Amino acid sequence: MDETESTRQLYLFQPLKQRSVEARFDGGRMTSDGGSLLVREVAERTGILKTFARCFIDHRDPDLIEHTVEELVAQRVYGIICGYEDLNDHDQVRHDPIFSALVGKEEVLASRSTLNRLELSRPASAAEERYKKIVCDFKKVERLLVTAFLDSLPKVFGRLIIDLDATDFTLYGHQEGRFFHGFYGDYCYLPLYITCGDHLLAAKLRVSNIDAAAGALEEVQRIVMQIRGRYPHAKILLRADSGFARDALMTWCEENNVDYLFGLAKNERLIKEIQNSLAQAEQLFVSSGGMPARVFTEFRYQTLDSWSQERRVIAKAEYLEKGSNPRFVVTSLSKRTAQAMELYEQWYCKRGDMENRINEQLQLFAHRMSTNTMRANQIRLWFSSVAYLLLTQLRLKALKGTALARAHVNTIRNKLIKIGARVSVSVRRFYVSFASAFAFQEVFNAAYANLRAP
Repeated sequence: MDETESTRQLYLFQPLKQRSVEARFDGGRMTSDGGSLLVREVAERTGILKTFARCFIDHRDPDLIEHTVEELVAQRVYGIICGYEDLNDHDQVRHDPIFSALVGKEEVLASRSTLNRLELSRPASAAEERYKKIVCDFKKVERLLVTAFLDSLPKVFGRLIIDLDATDFTLYGHQEGRFFHGFYGDYCYLPLYITCGDHLLAAKLRVSNIDAAAGALEEVQRIVMQIRGRYPHAKILLRADSGFARDALMTWCEENNVDYLFGLAKNERLIKEIQNSLAQAEQLFVSSGGMPARVFTEFRYQTLDSWSQERRVIAKAEYLEKGSNPRFVVTSLSKRTAQAMELYEQWYCKRGDMENRINEQLQLFAHRMSTNTMRANQIRLWFSSVAYLLLTQLRLKALKGTALARAHVNTIRNKLIKIGARVSVSVRRFYVSFASAFAFQEVFNAAYANLRAP
C-alpha cells in the first residue's frame, strides 16, 4: 500500500457509545519523538556529538558526499536514544521530520546501508575501498569518554571513586572472538565497564575466554593518566568485586598513589582467620531470636603465591538463618580513613549501583553485537556509550530537581522523549506542536528552564 492509498484507507473500530470510531493515516508531518529536542539542546551545548564525529576519519571524495560524518553519527546516536535499536529502523526513521531537526539536515536522512559504513570500514584499506571509507579512531573515542567526565566535574570535588565491572553480551551468531562462557552458560563477549558515579569512563569489548580483570590495568593506567593530566592531585579510589583483586593491579595502585577496595574470594585460610568472629556472630543470631548478625574484623593477609606483599583485609562475619555467610574485601585504605564496618557497608556495598549503570547500557542496546568483527561491534558499543553520555548530561543538567532526576534512561525515553507532535516547516521556522495531553509538561518545563539558565 503506497502513501496515497494509506491516507485514503479508513479504519473502523468498535463504536464509542453513539459515536463511530474512525482513523486514517492523514495527520500530516508528525513524530513520536518530540522530546528529543531536549537532547539536541544538550548535544549542542556540550559539543559531545561534534567531538565524537571528529573521532572518525573520512576518506571519501568531498565533492561526492551526500551525508557528512557528523550527520551520520548524529542520526545513529539519536536513533539509539529514541529507542530504534537496529539499523533497519532507519529506513523509516530517515523520513521522520524531528530527525531532520536533530541531525540538522532538511533532506531525507541516510539509509541503513550508508550508516552501516561507519562500523564496517577497515583502517588498513579504507582509502582504497569503494564504499567503506570512514574509519573510527579508537584512541580518540577512549579519550572522549574521559574528557566528557572531566568537563562535567565541579570546580571543587572530593575523592573520585572509579568502579570496574565485567558483564556478558550473549551472541547469537558466529561473530569474531565468540567463546562459550561456563558461568553465563552461553556464547558471549565479556565487556569491561569503568564508571565514576553516573559517568561512563570506558566500555571495552573483550572476548569471554579470559580472566575478568584482563586488560583492566591498561585501561586504569590510561584513565588515571588523563585525569591527573588535568587534576594532578586528584584522590582516586578503584572499587570492584573479587574478580579484580589481582596483584598486578593492586601493586600498580600502591606505586602510583591510587587507592583500591576490591572484593576478595573466600577460602579456607581466610575463614580460619575469623573463626572467633563467626562464633560471635552465631551467638548474637541465637540470642536475638534469629535476627541476622554481623561482626566486622580486620587483619593483615598475604596469599601463598599470587600476592607480592601483605595487605589489609576486612572481614564481615555474618550469620543468617541459612548459616554462616563470611565476606572479605582487600584495600589500601588505612584505618584512619575508614574503620572496618564503615569501609564495608558505606564504601564497598555502594559498588552495587554500578549494576544500574550497566543496565542502562543495555537499555541503549549496547548488547546488539550482530556484526561479524569485534572492531565493528566495538564501534556499535561506543554508539550506545555516546548516547548514554548525552542522556547522563540531560539527567544532570536538565532534570535536576525534577521527578526524573534519578530516572533510568528507559524512563526518561518513555516519559520525556516519546512526545507525539506535529511538525510544520516554513521559510522562517521549524515549528513543533506538542500533544496538548502530554502528561509530563511540568517536568519538560523544568528541564527546558534548567538548560536555558546561564
